[in-house]
Amino acid sequence: MNNKFKIKSNFQPAGDQPKAIKKLTEGIKNGIEHQVLFGVTGSGKTFTIANIIENIQKPTLVIAHNKTLAAQLAQEYGEFFPDNAVHYFVSYYDYYQPEAYMPITDTYIGKEVNINQEIDRLRHATTQALLTRRDVIVVASVSAIYGLGNPVEYEKVHLKLEQGMEIGRALLIRKLVYVYFERTNADLSPGTFRALGNTLEVMPVNEKIIYRINIESNVIKKIEKIDAVSRKIIEEHTSLFLFPAKHFITPQDERIRAVIDIKEELKEQLSAFKRAGKLLEAERIKRRTNYDVALIREIGYCGGIENYSRHFDRRAPGEAPHTLLSYFPHNKDGTPDFLTIIDESHVTVPQIGGMYEGDRSRKKTLVEHGFRLPSAVDNRPLNFGEFRKRIGQVIYTSATPGSYENEVSGQVVEQVIRPTGLIDPEIKILPAAETGTYKGQIADFIEKTEKEVMKGNRVIATTLTKKMAEDLSEYLKGKDIKSEYLHSDIKTIERITLLSDFRKGTFDCIVGVNLLREGLDLPEVTLIGILDADREGFLRSETALIQIIGRAARNVEGRVILYADTMTKSMEKAVNETNRRRVLQMAHNKKHNITPKTIVKAVKDITDHIKSDHEQAVSRLLIIDRDLYKKNPKKVMKEKSRQMNEAVKNLDFETAAIIRDEMRALEGVAD
Repeated sequence: MNNKFKIKSNFQPAGDQPKAIKKLTEGIKNGIEHQVLFGVTGSGKTFTIANIIENIQKPTLVIAHNKTLAAQLAQEYGEFFPDNAVHYFVSYYDYYQPEAYMPITDTYIGKEVNINQEIDRLRHATTQALLTRRDVIVVASVSAIYGLGNPVEYEKVHLKLEQGMEIGRALLIRKLVYVYFERTNADLSPGTFRALGNTLEVMPVNEKIIYRINIESNVIKKIEKIDAVSRKIIEEHTSLFLFPAKHFITPQDERIRAVIDIKEELKEQLSAFKRAGKLLEAERIKRRTNYDVALIREIGYCGGIENYSRHFDRRAPGEAPHTLLSYFPHNKDGTPDFLTIIDESHVTVPQIGGMYEGDRSRKKTLVEHGFRLPSAVDNRPLNFGEFRKRIGQVIYTSATPGSYENEVSGQVVEQVIRPTGLIDPEIKILPAAETGTYKGQIADFIEKTEKEVMKGNRVIATTLTKKMAEDLSEYLKGKDIKSEYLHSDIKTIERITLLSDFRKGTFDCIVGVNLLREGLDLPEVTLIGILDADREGFLRSETALIQIIGRAARNVEGRVILYADTMTKSMEKAVNETNRRRVLQMAHNKKHNITPKTIVKAVKDITDHIKSDHEQAVSRLLIIDRDLYKKNPKKVMKEKSRQMNEAVKNLDFETAAIIRDEMRALEGVAD
């Protein structure tokens, strides 16, 4: 597919945006490898980048430092490019406890994971889009630098089915199993199929749509696309492409060769342990590896199989693994043919750089004590040098660029003037401790919060610890202020939903640690209280303070209170930088007779398409059958009842259950 990137928006570039778009676009065309978009909070950096993508017409990777920010960016780019492919690629673990060993206490911790199937589906949608079209924007977390299956093998084994194709039912089932689809007799989910007589129903791993394949006399007679809930036929297809249900694909001959290599490595490691007198470690690695090899031979898989990925990929020791970057297009000479945007680079760049060493240290300990073979070390994220070589031209975006970006960049473009005319918030410094008639930071914050809530506004408080955030949230509830806390222990989807509810006014105050700093677009916020602002450190550094202050820069009434008993250097620098920007912004507004306006932005939630099947059933059916049901409810329900009974008669209980849910959903439709 060769669609071109085309922005659809009611907005036109304004403020400093036209200048930034022009300079950065020219920089890319002139071959500048590194550029910085030094844009203040609320200046529309995402819209600026969207215009650059439209100008350059290249696939684009946007890397954010956390899942919540990535979700918001994916939503924004999706709104700008509704006719192009915008995808969300993050770690699919809701919970992840890596395998580890602590020699001091002789404690082994096994790997524990809780995989979010919906996010896994989105990951597959991402890789399939990259392999089939060029108008793709992928918004990813640092999961982008972690190992992923070989894109060549992934693409090579896709299954193509066509109307009129000669293939028997049994053979088609074997082919589906070969590309890791699982057979089920229950409701279909992504990556599964079921057989009903001469008909096979398949749900691809990247979407929640059923494809019904009808086979007669070993020939595919019909391929129908069906709504997974209503069972209505959407359209008929002449062909169907099915990508594998897993990213890690290994052909049978490669699997046999890999097992031989694993056994050889085991032999070498056993000799090394015995020479060193490590008999316990030798016995440990022998038992574990032989067990894994037996499973790989029998079923093609074992727990922790990714630790043998070097052997399956035929990589040399130390060679970088395949990652999401491998799926992006490359020129004939192997150089990257895509644009990379590193969002909130002052945080994201150090995060990317730190992943490799932390992973390597943990793996080396496992290897030294016989829990893993040495090749497990090569199941790893990219180091920063490898990452840099694989991404080509880069634009770093931040309101507070780090030293690395400033040093390597060939051009720094400042974007201080906002299209809305909004100026940076006014800052006030108040004591943290109780003095005289002043009752301290908490009492003062509550008093000011109550006034903002009365006006229908939202408020943010930032604390230094998770416990403080939780305690303050509960305390505010006791003062009849609707509040919730937000920190890293809250799951990805819940964090996104929580922020959407905050914007909608479900509650009025959100208390967080540092998750509220970078990139979160909350235009309803008029007051931010930074508690203990004089506690010099990571959470109260110059960069952190400027980022927190920026959260109040999307509302004309925005203001920030620094609760502190002393003036730190970080506070002084943050206040001075904010005041410098305010002077430039007010001068621009005066010169052009601009009246600042609060950003008005619809509250949308990327989790709208990450809901349970039942929720999706209700929403779809209200659209599909509402009018028909209103005209003749008895006739519709009678027909649904007939379909359900027919399904039960044919022992097709999953279809019967779906029809039952349809009937319940329709009963909820108001007359």
